Amino acid sequence: MSKSFIFSSESVGEGHPDKVSDSISDSVLDACLEQDPHSRVACETLVKSNCVTIAGEITTDAKFDYENVVREAIRKIGYTNDDDIFHADQVFITNQLTAQSRDIGQGVDAAAAEGKATTEQGAGDQGIMFGYACNETEELMPAPVMFAHRILRRMAEIRHSGEEAPWLRPDCKSQVALQYEDGKMVGIKNVVVSTQHAADASNETIRQFITEEVVKPSLPEELLSSETEYLINPTGRFVIGGPQGDSGLTGRKIIVDTYGGWGRHGGGAFSGKDPSKVDRSAAYMCRWVAKNVVSAGLADRAEIQLAYAIGHPEPTSVTLDCFGTEKVEEIKIENAVQEIFSFKPADIVNQLNLLRPIYRETTHYGHFGKAGLPWEDTSLATDLRRAAS
Repeated sequence: MSKSFIFSSESVGEGHPDKVSDSISDSVLDACLEQDPHSRVACETLVKSNCVTIAGEITTDAKFDYENVVREAIRKIGYTNDDDIFHADQVFITNQLTAQSRDIGQGVDAAAAEGKATTEQGAGDQGIMFGYACNETEELMPAPVMFAHRILRRMAEIRHSGEEAPWLRPDCKSQVALQYEDGKMVGIKNVVVSTQHAADASNETIRQFITEEVVKPSLPEELLSSETEYLINPTGRFVIGGPQGDSGLTGRKIIVDTYGGWGRHGGGAFSGKDPSKVDRSAAYMCRWVAKNVVSAGLADRAEIQLAYAIGHPEPTSVTLDCFGTEKVEEIKIENAVQEIFSFKPADIVNQLNLLRPIYRETTHYGHFGKAGLPWEDTSLATDLRRAAS
């Protein structure tokens, strides 16, 4: 990668309508897994104005108050201001959840069933999943999306503290444009931040605070310069936000959730899905493998693709691409990956210990690049390096 170019990625905050929906869906999933680790969950959420609709298919032995889970998810985000139309204690909730289809269930279950070719647990659906890693940041993630996440994490910390900027509201977005030369980061061209705010906050206050107290402390100083442009609330006013201003749906921020457009994406969303759904679990597996490849020093960049057929226990394809950055032959890395890791859906769940209520931790600021999540562990890098040598 020798050419010079600019690459931009965005992030969205906890109060963005689509992220509100993701948060509710993952909160329902975790509530099921807390009591019944083998719950089958596919929970979708729609939010608009003062209404929440949850719909989908759930088969679980867990017993809990779905309405309380929804309200608590909204409360944690911060929709509790007196002037919020979308308010944790005042939204109207419609529950359209039903049980999982038996036809899907028999394909996924580790048991014999009429017409099923194997007794092993199969994939919950057909599809393709990707995982990516690179050595641009300490998280082994693409820098543009990690920088965009950092801005909004800092803004959320300030907002939740309620002290420095009481005019901040939950809905917000960020975008970072990074300049590359000969494949290396050389500077940040511009930063875009739009944040919802209280009606009495002035544009001057918002722009000064966000630039100096949020953006600059979040980004590497050496990448900022006098030429970096800061576009803060470029429309001039953002009082009506969240589900009052726009509808939100689960699974509409799949690029924000992954690699900011840098790594490829198979199209499947994550939130609200239990790990029998390979849209989620296999994408986590791909990230785990790609990160270990880069952590092992076998390549500067790595991308893994998996493909599955519903009800079938083995992936229909496994593909590795190091984009010419590999330090040993790519086929040796691919063979090492196949030796160290198993890509069967049941094995993915076991290797990453996914039958736990950990999914609320993933909802905001990307599912990757967060310390503590099992697919971010790099303890197999040594084994992978040895197998590839």
